[in-house]
Amino acid sequence: MKSQRDKFSLQRKFAYLNCAYMSPMMKKVEKAGKKGIYEKRTPYKIQPDHFFKELDTLRSLFSKLINNPEKNRIVTIPSVSYGMANVANNLITEKGDNIVLVGEQFPSNVYPWMNFKEKGVEIKLISPGELKEGRGKQWNKDIIDAIDEKTKLVAMAHIHWADGTLFDLVSIRKKSKEVGAYLAIDGTQSVGALPFDIQEIQPDALICAAYKCLMGPYGIGLAYYGPAFDDGKPIEENWINRLNSEDFSGLINYEDRYRDQALKYGVGEQSNFILVPMLVAAIKQLLKWEPENIQGYCKELTASVLPVIKDLGCWVEDEEYRANNLFGIRLPEGVDLEHIKTIFKKNRVSVSFRGNAIRVSPSVYNDEVDVRKLIKSFQEALT
Repeated sequence: MKSQRDKFSLQRKFAYLNCAYMSPMMKKVEKAGKKGIYEKRTPYKIQPDHFFKELDTLRSLFSKLINNPEKNRIVTIPSVSYGMANVANNLITEKGDNIVLVGEQFPSNVYPWMNFKEKGVEIKLISPGELKEGRGKQWNKDIIDAIDEKTKLVAMAHIHWADGTLFDLVSIRKKSKEVGAYLAIDGTQSVGALPFDIQEIQPDALICAAYKCLMGPYGIGLAYYGPAFDDGKPIEENWINRLNSEDFSGLINYEDRYRDQALKYGVGEQSNFILVPMLVAAIKQLLKWEPENIQGYCKELTASVLPVIKDLGCWVEDEEYRANNLFGIRLPEGVDLEHIKTIFKKNRVSVSFRGNAIRVSPSVYNDEVDVRKLIKSFQEALT
């Protein structure tokens, strides 16, 4: 795979290695958004079937991306917290039960579970441990060991949002199934850039914001809800999630039943005529590129970076337990972080600073010029 920079509108003087913060907009995604805006000029052309057709296309495309055989298990959501709230709303616990979380993970997959402490549920936060060889392997083992007969839910990401640590979801799912616990995955930093197989991993829920690896707009996301939620209750009651909502003339014939499978969990006003077409355009392109190829491109692109930063005294997770589209670089003790930020800003290199780590998250729009600027900034800041 070669650089796809020509499909974006990035300025050459900036090295944007920060997809984990927010992806840039593809030209074709921008075009789809403009088309949606212009169509609102003539609302008389928007027919009832328009409220469903593009959503159905989006469900089909996302299903293909994650190897999901049942497209009606996919719904649109406004955020990860919304998607996780549907899980929390249907999680039945008793005093003495526990929920297993990954330490230092993004708050949207932590706060929804904190209220369960009021019910006497223990929140197990599994910390990453010391910065040393084998850290990722041990972290995975600690997560699996923490799952026991009292575990009702394991809530985590596919890769850690700050340092890119890769989690063995297949093994974690196997243990959670043995004890009857749900597995809810935040795929925001991985799905689209890293292969994800619903049939292999079999999560109960997969929640993804669209504005990062899916390269879509801000304010929309996608959620998969498995069979465990088929008889559940959504956090929101809206007209489009009810059976026969396609019949606009019969909407006042109030319906007790919901639409099929997971369709009850979609957000109100989900037929967003601007954001949905934008996300459709983005996922169509991702399917052409293929997540496996994106991982391979990112790996090849950043291969020259890692030896340099290690020689400068920095720490990076072992390759076996690290994603290629996102990795955290832990800095040596005693470095002046503000000085480093100044150097990166001067060189126009965009990364994220998370605690004492620098998060680098490349994608297909990056090239060797960006990598050289990154290496130069590290050398200038740490020598």
